[in-house]
Amino acid sequence: MNEQLKQDIFSLCGVMSVSGFETLATDEIRRRYSELFDRIEQDPVGNHLLFRSCGRENAPTILIDAHFDEIGMMVTKICEGGFLHFTSVGGLSPSVLQGADVIVWGKQPLKGVITSTPPHLRKAGEEDTLSEFDDLLIDVGYPKEELDTLCPVGTPIGFAPRYRELAGGALAGKSFDNKACGAIAAYAIAHTPKEDLAGDVVLLLSAFEETARIGGVSPGTAKADPDYAMVIDVNLARVPHTPKSETVPLRGGISLAWSAATSRELTAMTRDLCEEKAIPYVTVAAPSSTGTNSPTLNLVGAGVPVVDVGLPLRNMHTYYEVIYPEDIDALCRLVEEFIKNPALADRFKKGEEELPR
Repeated sequence: MNEQLKQDIFSLCGVMSVSGFETLATDEIRRRYSELFDRIEQDPVGNHLLFRSCGRENAPTILIDAHFDEIGMMVTKICEGGFLHFTSVGGLSPSVLQGADVIVWGKQPLKGVITSTPPHLRKAGEEDTLSEFDDLLIDVGYPKEELDTLCPVGTPIGFAPRYRELAGGALAGKSFDNKACGAIAAYAIAHTPKEDLAGDVVLLLSAFEETARIGGVSPGTAKADPDYAMVIDVNLARVPHTPKSETVPLRGGISLAWSAATSRELTAMTRDLCEEKAIPYVTVAAPSSTGTNSPTLNLVGAGVPVVDVGLPLRNMHTYYEVIYPEDIDALCRLVEEFIKNPALADRFKKGEEELPR
């Protein structure tokens, strides 16, 4: 992993995009990528589509999807003393929140910290119990009268961007799920020479994956109208006391899901591509669903052949998620080889023979 890619990951993951508020990142996305892609579009749902043309007529369209929304919180009540009650946006457990630094994205960004009743002041028998959302508060230090204007009920809240490199090169910080995958895909697409592209490429930074059953990938895919697609999301990395059947190893490369919700032929060809290019990978079984955008994307329009790719990640949906450089490099290389591969373009171009699953 080179330094530029590492900084791209830190930088994009630090952009505010709590699920449902992805459009607040539009100006920043355009600033970062307008010179690297041919055009950038945003739809009414909050999806961002980044287009890169191969320059050839009748070329297939290759879609790379990486959902752009992040878990977060929302203001539910303003209290005296500069405190805010809040609830979760997406799959966020109160057990990981106490003491976390946050930013309240109101009329101006407000720094805050999550606090709760100290164990010394709790009722007998409750000293060692975990706090629920109703017990947690965000302290921003402003009087209630100002908070009513600065961050009314419904204001989104995100973790403060704090990033660091651990021993062995591991990266730690917030919102690697799933903006790290978006940053890696953008880097791979932007740095692939135009003449090497097997077709026109669309990077879909999709909305609502963390909060909606179907999510924004459906209208985003319809707008891109791809011939075939890759969905990239993080995957649960193995840690002590977790079952091997539900996790993937760190530093083992990307994961490929075998599922009824994905194209078995496209998955097999992607596996073969990994082996041909010496890209490390592991396979995972996801019989009925992948837990990602793949099942929805697969059923858009007349159907889209899709392969589901995972980036191993520790501490999912916490303040400090962790990813490793070996897996980052594997994903970056796979995206590059996937969008360059002529065999995939020939096999899955619309109008060709009927495509098997």
